[in-house]
Amino acid sequence: MTNDMPILEVRDLCTTFSRGGVALPAVRDVSFNVGKGEVLGLVGESGSGKSVTLRSILGLSRRYGDVTGDVRWMGQDISRMPERKLRQIRGRDIAMIFQEPMTSLNPLLTVGMQLTETLKAHTDLGRAARRDRAIEMLDHVGIPSAASRLEEYPHQFSGGMRQRVMIAIALAANPKLLLADEPTTALDVTIQAQILDLILSLADELHMGVILVTHDLGVVAQTCENVAVMYAGRIVEQGSVRQVLRTPRHPYTVGLMRSVPQDVPPRTQLYSVPGTPPSLEALPAGCAFAPRCQNQTEACLSARPTLETISEGRAAACFNPMAIAQGEVA
Repeated sequence: MTNDMPILEVRDLCTTFSRGGVALPAVRDVSFNVGKGEVLGLVGESGSGKSVTLRSILGLSRRYGDVTGDVRWMGQDISRMPERKLRQIRGRDIAMIFQEPMTSLNPLLTVGMQLTETLKAHTDLGRAARRDRAIEMLDHVGIPSAASRLEEYPHQFSGGMRQRVMIAIALAANPKLLLADEPTTALDVTIQAQILDLILSLADELHMGVILVTHDLGVVAQTCENVAVMYAGRIVEQGSVRQVLRTPRHPYTVGLMRSVPQDVPPRTQLYSVPGTPPSLEALPAGCAFAPRCQNQTEACLSARPTLETISEGRAAACFNPMAIAQGEVA
């Protein structure tokens, strides 16, 4: 059950990278809260800024870009916290499951060593207890013969197994907030369901907040309470899963939902949102989605809509959200 007091508050988060002297705004004016035990879904196409948002929350984007805005963890501002103090929060209070396990796991260290070093840094467990906990976590995420596999290296695991190891490392210290960046991408449907059930059960048991980045709206519908839809670095719609998926108020959300096949006859061409996401080097002057929107107006081409509250707990960045609600989207 979600606590009324948020454990994470993100306000006006912006992350800008630079290439050849050109500013590339990857995340712009992103704001949301996450409460204890809440699962927030962050959805959107590749390149919409979801992963950069997670990394910016943890301060991992500072080295490569300019990060502004406020990130408050349990009431404490961590957006300007020195790296030394921030390391004490990473892994212990806020953990992250990275999308690419082969680039996140150290190929020169055994899986057991990488699991136990997290426990050594963030818990008071002794060596034997750390080993027992590592075996327990590998078993939890569905790795058979967990004890014997502690001494193996990442290249000895399949892609799906490596992803499970990443999940085990993230959950080992029982964090209060889990940032999950496509945690089930490389897994088959059966294991995906097991991993999601594990994350949800821990969220409920430990009152752990979760931010789940995914492309799968079915996963969002089954696991999340609230959802934020991102496009071109901005949140274009947010609200409860029930509200957003039943009555979307932004044409991009409508497009994402139409892209999910439902009762499609054989040999029928599947729907896809027309066009491609804009380059960060050439963002439109107005609404970033306008070039792909079949209902664009002059206002959409000249001005950028802000995220406005349209009902309690519901917001959308569209000049005419009610037209979408009435089915006027082509």
